[in-house]
Amino acid sequence: MKRIFLLLIVICTAVLAKAQIPGGGGGSSIVGKISGTVIDSLTKKPVDYATISLFKSGAKSPVNGVLTDEKGNFKIDNVRAGKYKITISFIGYPTKTFDPVETTAAKPDNNMGTLVLAPSAKALKEVQIVGQQALVENRIDKIVYNAEKDLTAAGGNATDVLQKVPLVSVDMNGNVAIRGDQNVRVLINGKPSGATSASLSDVLKTIPADQIKNIEVITSPSAKYDAEGSGGIINIITKTKNASGISGSVSGGVGTRQNNGNVNLNYNKNRFNFSANLGGNLTWPQTSTTLFDQTIQTGAVNQRNVNNTSNEIKRHGARGTLTAGYEFNGFNSINSTLALNDGGFNANGGGTYSIKDLIDSTKNLNYIGKTGSKNKFSGFDWNVDYTHKFKKEGHEITVSGQWSHSIIKTDYTSLFSARQPSQKGDNNGKNNEYTAQADYTLPISKTLKLEAGGKTIQRRINSVYNIYSVDYPNGDNPILDTENSNLYNYNQNVYAGYSVFTITLPKSYSLLAGFRYENTRIKGDPETPFASGENQQVLSPFSASYNTYVPSLTLQKVFGANTLKLSYSKRIQRPSLQVLNPFINRSSIQAQSVGNPNLAPEVSQTVELNYNTYIKSSVINFSVYYKRTNDLIEGIARPITEIVGDSTVNGTRTEQNNVARNNSVGASFFGSITPFKALTIRANINLFTYNPTVYAQYAGFVNQDALKTRLMSTMFGSAQLTLPKNFIVEAFGFTNSARRTIQGTSPAFGIYAFGIKKQFMDKKASIGFNTVQPFAVNKSFNQNISSPGFTQVSSTQFPFQSFGITFSYSFGKISFSNPQQKKKKGVNNDDQIQGGDQTGGGAPAGGR
Repeated sequence: MKRIFLLLIVICTAVLAKAQIPGGGGGSSIVGKISGTVIDSLTKKPVDYATISLFKSGAKSPVNGVLTDEKGNFKIDNVRAGKYKITISFIGYPTKTFDPVETTAAKPDNNMGTLVLAPSAKALKEVQIVGQQALVENRIDKIVYNAEKDLTAAGGNATDVLQKVPLVSVDMNGNVAIRGDQNVRVLINGKPSGATSASLSDVLKTIPADQIKNIEVITSPSAKYDAEGSGGIINIITKTKNASGISGSVSGGVGTRQNNGNVNLNYNKNRFNFSANLGGNLTWPQTSTTLFDQTIQTGAVNQRNVNNTSNEIKRHGARGTLTAGYEFNGFNSINSTLALNDGGFNANGGGTYSIKDLIDSTKNLNYIGKTGSKNKFSGFDWNVDYTHKFKKEGHEITVSGQWSHSIIKTDYTSLFSARQPSQKGDNNGKNNEYTAQADYTLPISKTLKLEAGGKTIQRRINSVYNIYSVDYPNGDNPILDTENSNLYNYNQNVYAGYSVFTITLPKSYSLLAGFRYENTRIKGDPETPFASGENQQVLSPFSASYNTYVPSLTLQKVFGANTLKLSYSKRIQRPSLQVLNPFINRSSIQAQSVGNPNLAPEVSQTVELNYNTYIKSSVINFSVYYKRTNDLIEGIARPITEIVGDSTVNGTRTEQNNVARNNSVGASFFGSITPFKALTIRANINLFTYNPTVYAQYAGFVNQDALKTRLMSTMFGSAQLTLPKNFIVEAFGFTNSARRTIQGTSPAFGIYAFGIKKQFMDKKASIGFNTVQPFAVNKSFNQNISSPGFTQVSSTQFPFQSFGITFSYSFGKISFSNPQQKKKKGVNNDDQIQGGDQTGGGAPAGGR
C-alpha cells in the first residue's frame, strides 16, 4: 500500500506542478485552419478557382495552398500556430496580400471572413520543398534506423528489417538480440504489447516492412524506460500521416517461400487524424529435417537415442491497426490506437527412432513415430493517451492507459509404435496486461530539463494444459492423463517511478542522469482441474517480491561533426511464466522440461564509450563496452530415468536456473560510406566475450570446455547502387556466430540476398525482384550440449532459398494547382510528409 501511495504522489505532483492557464502557443505542435470567402469587388459574386497561397510572414516561398470552390470559399488545414501571409491570385486580378494572418495555440482557427478581389492578372510560381533524412542517425540515447529510407524490402516483414539494423541480430527462429543478448525489450510505438510478450518472433513476422517508419535501438536506456530487457530496448515506430487530406499505399510480394501484403489508409483534416493499416503474410509449406543424437552414460545406464525426423511447417499471420487522434486546442489532445493480431502455424512430421544399448545390443529397439501440431495466437492492444501542454514550450504531462489481451492455443499429437507413450495435448494460455502511467516534462531553464513519472503494470496469466493418453496409430480412445495435465494461474504486478534530468553544459557537453525504482510482485497458483481432485503431479504455489533500483547516466560531448558519449545503465530480465511454472512437460520423453518458481531476475550493468563522426556523406560509429550480468538464467539439462508403463525411459530434463555471473567485454562498429553519389556501402560488426563464473551448486553439470573465455560475433554488410531510369540494386548478407552456454552451443546463423527494384510514376509505384540464398537450398543449424553423464547433438536442415517479386503503389499526394495555368505542377509539400506514402524498407526478403 505504501508503494501505491508513493506512485500516486508522483503522478499527482506531475499534474499539479507549475500548472498554468493556457494563454499562448509556446512552440506547440497544434494545427488549425485558415478559411475565408473571396468575392469580386464589382459584381460581389464569388471568385471560384482562385489560388490561395500561405506563406510564413516575411518568407518568399509558399508553404501551402488551396483553390477556392464554386462559392468562393477556401480552407487551409494543418496550419501550425504562428504568423502568416495570405495571397490571393487569379487571372484577370492583381495578387492581393493579407499580412499578418495569425493563429495561436489557444485559438488555432482563423476565419478571415469575406475577402474582396479587384481586377488585374498575376500567377503563382511553382514551388517544391523536399526534406531528406539519413538512413542511420546517432542521438544521445539511441541509434535510429530510418527503415522508410531503405527502398528494397517491399513485401518483407519486421524480422527482415531488424536483420539490417545496427547492433541487432536475428537467429533462425526469429529470436532478436542486441549485441548478442536475446533479453531484449521490444516496443511498438513506444509501448509494450501483450502479443510480443507471448510470442515475439511470431508477431514480428506479421508486421509488414512497409508499415515501419523507423527502428530505435537503445543499448543504454535511461531511467525513463522500463528496467526490463538486459540487452536493451528496440522500439518499432510505424508510419503515420501528418499531411492534410487522404492518402495511402498498397504493397506486397509473391514468392517461392513467402507471400506478403500491406494496405495503408490515412486521413488528416484540421486537428483530427485517422489511419488504418492491414498487413499479413502466408508461407508455402517448408520441410526441415533433424538428426537428434543423445548418449547417456550414468550409473547403470549406457544408452544412445537416435532420431531421424522431418517436419513440414505452414505459417500465416495478420496484423491490423486503427489510430485516431484529436487536438482540442494548442494545449490538450487525445490519441487512441487499437492493434489486432492473428497468426499461427501448423506442423506435421515424423520419422524413425532407435534406442541402442551400448553394453547389450540385444536390447536395441527401433520404432516409428508421427507428430502434428496446430499453433494459434491472437489478441489486441488498445491504448489511450491524453496530453496536456502548459504555456511554457516543452512543459507537458501525458497520461496513458493500455489493455493488452493475447491468447495462445497449441494442440498437438505424438504417436509412437513403441517405448514412448502416444499422446494428445491442448495448451490454452490467456494473458491480460493492464497498464497505467503518467509522464511529466518540465524545461526548468534553457539548460535544464526534468522528466518524471510513474507506472504500474498488472499482468494476469492463465495456462491450461490437458494431456490425453491415446492409442497408436490413429490417436483413438483418449484418456485424461492427470499426472501430466495442469492448470496454473500467474500474477505479476510492477510498480515504478522515475526522474530524469537533461543538462546542457558549456563547451557542447550534455548530461542525461536518471533514477528509477521498481517493485515486482509475482504469485503462482496451481489449481486441480479434475472433478475427482486427482492430480498426481503435485504443484506448489509460489510468490516473490523484490525491489530494483535503476540508475542511469550519459555524458555527451559534441565537437564539430564528432560525438563522444560515455554511458552507464542497469537492467533486469524477469523470468516469464514459461520458466517459472513448476509443471513437468513430458511431451517429449527423451527431452523433458520443467519450470523453476525460485528463479531470480537477471541483473546486468553496462558501461559504454561511444564515438560517432560524419565525414561528408559517410558516418562511422564505434563503441567499446563492459557488461556484468548476475544471476544469469540458462537451462541445465540433467540425465533422468523414468518408468513409463512397462518400459524404462532414459532421457534428459531441462530446468532454468540462475547459474552464473558473466563478465563480458565487447566492441561494435557501424560504418556507412558513399564513395560516389550512386553507391552506398554499409557494415556492422559486433564482437563480445562469454566468460561465465558458474555458481558452486551447478559446477557438476557443466561442460568444462564451455567455461573458457569465448569470442562471439555478429556481422552485417550491404551495398546499394542507384542506376539510371530509377533502378536500384542492393546486396546484403549477415552472419551470427554460435552462441555459448555453460553446457554447449546453440546454432550459428547467416544468410545473403540480392534485390533489384524499378520505380516509376514519379516514384509512387515500384516493382522488384528479390532472392535469398540463391545458390543453396538449405542451411544447416547445429546444437551441441553436454555435461558429465550425457552428450546431445542436434542437426537441422532448413530451407532458406527463395525467389520473389515485390510491388508497391502510393496515392494521395498533397499539392495544389491553378486550373487556369495547366502547365504548372503546383506545390509539393514534402517537408510535411513524414512517411506513409513512401516505400518502407528492410531486408530484400519480400516475396519469399
